[in-house]
Amino acid sequence: MHIAAIVLSLVLALAMLGSGVMKLIRNPRIVASMEAVHVTPGQMTVLGLLEVAATVGLVVGLWWTPLAIAAAIGAVVYFAGAVIAHLRAHDRDLQGAVVLLVLAVATLVVLLLAL
Repeated sequence: MHIAAIVLSLVLALAMLGSGVMKLIRNPRIVASMEAVHVTPGQMTVLGLLEVAATVGLVVGLWWTPLAIAAAIGAVVYFAGAVIAHLRAHDRDLQGAVVLLVLAVATLVVLLLAL
C-alpha cells in the first residue's frame, strides 16, 4: 500500500472515530447538530457505531486492502448521506460533513490507485 493511502486511511479513521465516539457519548454540540437534521437518539447510536466500525475497517485494511476499500466506500456513502440530510433540513452547519466527505473520497481514490 502506498504511503499516501496509509496516511489518508489513518486520518479518516481518526476523524471517524472521533465523530462516532462523540455521537455515542452524546456530546451536546453533536446532539444539537443531529436534532437539527431530525436524527433520533436511537439513530444517533447506530450512526456512531457505523463510524466506529468504519474506523476498524480502515485500520485493519492497512493489512488487507479490500477491507480498507470497503470501509472507504461506506464512509463516502455515509458522509454523502450526512450532507444530503443537512441540505434537506436547510441546516447550514454542514461543513464538517462536507470535509469528511471530501476526505473519504480522497481516501477511496488513493486506495484504488494503490492497487
